[in-house]
Amino acid sequence: MNALLWRTEGPIVFWGLLAALLVGWLEQRLFLTLAVFLLLYLGRHLYYAAQLLAWLNDRKTELPDGNGVWSEIFHRQRLLQRRHQRRKRRLGKMLKRFRQATEALPDATVVLDEDFIIEWFNPVAAQLLDLRRRDIGIRIDALLRSPRFIDHLEARRFDRPVTLPAPGDERLQLEIRIVPYTADHYLLIAQDVTQIRLLERQRRDFVAHASHELRTPITVLKGYLETLMDSGAVTESLRPVLPRMDEQIRRLQHLIDDLLYLSRLETDRCQVSHDRSVEVAAILEDICHDAAHLRTETAPIRLEIESSARLLGNGQELRSAFSNLVVNAVHYTQPEGKITVRWYDDGDQACLEVTDTGPGIPAEHLPRLTERFYRVPEADARNPTGTGLGLAIVKHVLNRHGSHLEIESEVGRGSVFRCRFPSARVQR
Repeated sequence: MNALLWRTEGPIVFWGLLAALLVGWLEQRLFLTLAVFLLLYLGRHLYYAAQLLAWLNDRKTELPDGNGVWSEIFHRQRLLQRRHQRRKRRLGKMLKRFRQATEALPDATVVLDEDFIIEWFNPVAAQLLDLRRRDIGIRIDALLRSPRFIDHLEARRFDRPVTLPAPGDERLQLEIRIVPYTADHYLLIAQDVTQIRLLERQRRDFVAHASHELRTPITVLKGYLETLMDSGAVTESLRPVLPRMDEQIRRLQHLIDDLLYLSRLETDRCQVSHDRSVEVAAILEDICHDAAHLRTETAPIRLEIESSARLLGNGQELRSAFSNLVVNAVHYTQPEGKITVRWYDDGDQACLEVTDTGPGIPAEHLPRLTERFYRVPEADARNPTGTGLGLAIVKHVLNRHGSHLEIESEVGRGSVFRCRFPSARVQR
């Protein structure tokens, strides 16, 4: 930069100063000519500085060519201006493509600023959310007045969507998700899930009704089978078959009971109230005692109660969830292994942890373990009587208690199932 300065400004200073000295020597007024030179030199800089300032205030004016160092300054400023214009055109094209893409989306899309004020929306949003062009510049919660949506905005926890009726037609159910996409902007995406919710409700109703209707014939079959087993009228060739039949009927009955229970949990999606205190330690003692006698040979179960915390919720549902975790560990752990059931505090939260030394679960199966009827292929041989509904029940019970399930597993080393309860559910 110093070399550039001397190369552009040096000749002007040199020849100007030389001319001033020569004129001053000839006129016998050396100091006056030097003063005039310095004033002219300073005036030149002030003139070009004023030109640059005027251009910065109004980019429509033209920059002069200048001379000396100012020629280089103006040249570089023009280059920056062209680069800025190219970048602006490029950003304009990107914004145009973005808007074209969002307008082509089948879901409603709304761009919000950091204060949730509407900046732009696509045609689907105008239809589903009943928005108009005059609504641009208005906060979104001034137009979507659902209390659930307002609470969702105020909480600013956008990791989960919120479902609410459409403003223009309450028969439509919208699933709304808010996604931060820059430091000060949000993208609101609304999807019509009316048909999906209808199909889910029909599926739940079918499972509940079918399971309920199957209970009566299963009960009748079980009664007749018990009568046959108690009577002596069965031939020796059929006698070994009856216990197998009884085992399968019991399995079917257990499956129906789990289906009915899971349907009840899915039907009532509201969180359980906080008005009941549940003694977790006592529940775990009962579960571990019963699980230890589940089979003739069972891995030892170690119960570690490290917290006196209680839980606020439904004791029957929590017992079902905890029992499923412990029974699963018993089924998949060899007698020479070990099972640890631990109830402890983690900061202001409370955790139940069930650890086993079973065969472990491959990583690719972990995300799907809580799906109903999903079973790891290798696990069928170890627990052929399982229904594949246990972990689905655990997930729904924990969701109803505002909690979640964490699963860690390593093939050949065992698994850890952890129920983490928030401080709002913990009573100390």
